[in-house]
Amino acid sequence: MPSPEPVPGTRGFIIPIGGAEDKMADRRILKRFIGLCGGRDAPVVVVPTASEAEDTGARYVDVFDRVESGPIRVVNISTRHEADQPEAIRALEGAAGIFFTGGNQLRLTTILGGTDFAQAVRKANARGVHVAGTSAGASFVSGHMIAGGREGATPKAGMVTLAPGLGLTNRVVIDQHFRERDRIGRLLTAIAYNPYAIGLGVDEDTACFIGPDNVFEVVGRGGITVVDANDCESSSMARTADGHPVELVGVKLNILIHGSRFDLGARRVLARE
Repeated sequence: MPSPEPVPGTRGFIIPIGGAEDKMADRRILKRFIGLCGGRDAPVVVVPTASEAEDTGARYVDVFDRVESGPIRVVNISTRHEADQPEAIRALEGAAGIFFTGGNQLRLTTILGGTDFAQAVRKANARGVHVAGTSAGASFVSGHMIAGGREGATPKAGMVTLAPGLGLTNRVVIDQHFRERDRIGRLLTAIAYNPYAIGLGVDEDTACFIGPDNVFEVVGRGGITVVDANDCESSSMARTADGHPVELVGVKLNILIHGSRFDLGARRVLARE
């Protein structure tokens, strides 16, 4: 479950980005994130743990400098021991935003999962700090995380591997690089395992800005595929052998684009403002 809010309605935004966000031209998503955080007055923490490239943190410092952000702190955590150190927790103090880079989401879960740093991020979001993640970082922010799987349009038993994520929200399962890597089948498979959560397939250079009211807005040049199996009439998942196709009847699917809004609580698309 997400950390409880000290004051109801004060939770920060949760912002999964589908990867390959524009860093050079209009930078719409990154500007929106920095604007939410407070612009030049807002310190932002970059966490490059998902990436094995040593320059990932430095590259995002440069990227955020171009969108006129506040001070950027890079917290390099590569072991669970480092994630439990007081200096890692202190780096979050006063932050208005936290940004998880791309890479491998299993690095995020195996290094950060259950550590003092992860708990500090959860508490920070509950009291109003905005948390964004791109690519692997996007998958990590939810409670039910897609850890891996196969490409393809047809859901198949065993097509996807799930793992516990950071747990900022338990309402969604997120997949990224969605249309570009043909991941509809594995998202449908993930939702077939447990239809409570809503599947969000986030295209590249596209983001889902989930507010404290559990309403999200789509920002970016691609789309977000919303898969809702809550009212599914039937599913063959429980009797299907690994590798075989799964029958799903009555699944709702919406394709939302820039400016679209969706209420995760009511499970419905909202009128554009």
